[in-house]
Amino acid sequence: MSGMRCYRYGDHAVVLAAQGPPSLACQQRLWTLAERVRTWPQVEDVVPGMNNLTLICRPLRMAFDELTHRLRAAWMDAEAEALSGREVDIPVDYGGEHGPDLEEVARLTGLTAGEVVSRHAGGDYVVFFLGFLPGFAYLGGLDPRLHVPRRATPRLSVPAGSVGIGGAQTGIYPLAAPGGWQLIGRTCEVLFDPTRTPPTLLAPGDRVRFRIASVRP
Repeated sequence: MSGMRCYRYGDHAVVLAAQGPPSLACQQRLWTLAERVRTWPQVEDVVPGMNNLTLICRPLRMAFDELTHRLRAAWMDAEAEALSGREVDIPVDYGGEHGPDLEEVARLTGLTAGEVVSRHAGGDYVVFFLGFLPGFAYLGGLDPRLHVPRRATPRLSVPAGSVGIGGAQTGIYPLAAPGGWQLIGRTCEVLFDPTRTPPTLLAPGDRVRFRIASVRP
């Protein structure tokens, strides 16, 4: 079947991987499929990713070939439907100690630091999926002029709230952790709080706007 492939992931999981570059339409189609397969009796959990969907299954409830056949059929029927996500405004302090890679991003793109900030804050972003860390949202919609490679040497510790660029995406570190994205700013918003319901600030389908709180040299 063109457009996707299925493969085993360990003993109790199956992955559907869509072919082609990441896009909002593909993610929306995956979200639709996720809601549909979540009700299947053999499925314990569904994990959307970038251009893929992982099904955690109960063993022996359905043969792999039968499950993948049903999954392929469901993929072909799935429509790209937007989730009714929220609009979230996130203030960012750009540059300085909060954005140590802002000047490097400017150098890589041929823009000034001010232009990098304006283009980044001027984007309309959609949460494609959560991964890497609890509450880490991978955001689609980054201006193509801001697509820059990750750092050659990742940092051992990136502060929580750091706003970074990695390839064609931007995102916010919810927790202090190692990371290799280019850091251009930081927000005071709490992206993950295990005592909150839900614990994550963002969810797939949410629309995000970055608001310039300050720009530091």
